[in-house]
Amino acid sequence: MEYFPEEYYDFFIVFNDGDYYTGHDLLEEVWLTDRSNLFIKGLLQMTVAIYHYEYGNLKGARQMMWVAKEYLTPYKPFYWQLDVERVLVFIDQCLETIPNDIDRVKFEEVIHQPDLPKLYLNLEE
Repeated sequence: MEYFPEEYYDFFIVFNDGDYYTGHDLLEEVWLTDRSNLFIKGLLQMTVAIYHYEYGNLKGARQMMWVAKEYLTPYKPFYWQLDVERVLVFIDQCLETIPNDIDRVKFEEVIHQPDLPKLYLNLEE
């Protein structure tokens, strides 16, 4: 059995609970110990993208999703016991959902934007 940094395991819990800010912090701790780990950086960018979207920064969300896709694609189909293919499908769905003609909306108006699809992450053997 392969073991990963504790923050990686904790990330799954907070991500699935919708706490993307904390998820970002956890992944950043892992990435800062090994900046060559572009897999973690890809997950980090995806998580930041969702956080940006929730607060009305649609342009930032789009950009971060594209960057996440670029970082994660080389790791498909599975890496660190994660179904990267499924994550990439989620990213594509998000990119289709995020309006391309709007860069920013006021926080009070975020509720009028389309909901992003939901992704639940789990480790697989």
